[in-house]
Amino acid sequence: MATDSTPPPDAVNTAIGSVSVLSEDSRRRMFVFIRRAGRAVTRDEAAASVGISRKLAAFHLDKLVDAGLLRARYETPGGIRKVGRRPKVYEPTDAQITVSIPERRHELLADLLLDAVLTEGADETAAQSAVRAAERRGRRMGEAARDETRPGRLGAERGLTVCERLLDEYGYEPVREAPTELRLRNCPFHPLTAKAPDLVCGMNHAFLGGYLNGLEVNGVQAVLAPEPGECCVRLGPSDADRDDEGGPLARSMISGASGRRPASPAE
Repeated sequence: MATDSTPPPDAVNTAIGSVSVLSEDSRRRMFVFIRRAGRAVTRDEAAASVGISRKLAAFHLDKLVDAGLLRARYETPGGIRKVGRRPKVYEPTDAQITVSIPERRHELLADLLLDAVLTEGADETAAQSAVRAAERRGRRMGEAARDETRPGRLGAERGLTVCERLLDEYGYEPVREAPTELRLRNCPFHPLTAKAPDLVCGMNHAFLGGYLNGLEVNGVQAVLAPEPGECCVRLGPSDADRDDEGGPLARSMISGASGRRPASPAE
């Protein structure tokens, strides 16, 4: 939700791999030294920072490069060209490592709330603006996915198959309980959901409903069905007695008009 594009499918595996690389003490200390140096660092400098040989330092530095945590290039320190081969230097990449099992997406929730604050209308409450922002983001992501994949008409079964990719990437842990029903085993926003269930569940409901609408999935709706320890939303068959789009029902819950309150997930 931080942007309208989805994260790479192997993002979690990449993060776990990076953490594994940093589990070795000398490697981790060199990585910290290079990050704090504020400039490109030579192998000799990296080796001296942890008291190991240049050859062993080169091995560890190459592991950090392979993991995407450092980048390497050849450069003469100080910009002065000397005779002979230029030394290899290392500097940190922009990679950020976050590993959470089960997966959490607190930064996505924060991004939506920031969007809501920046676009809040004069006739809206803060909660209504948050739900609107979530629905709009979901719808735009669905539209982008449809433009990219051009799936044609999406019925319930194939539509949910397309949705599973997004849900899996964002940590919802989808489980196909029936051909036209997805149960979401994990709440990516826990434990914040327990602090403000009306708000967070309403935003989550609106986001997923907006995604279905943007993707133009027929015969499926996002339904509020909170269960302890799981996501408060399920994707299931459309029902005329239920809210088809997610957004209006979520807004009514936020304003208190429906008198319903989703149960808080288990701690």
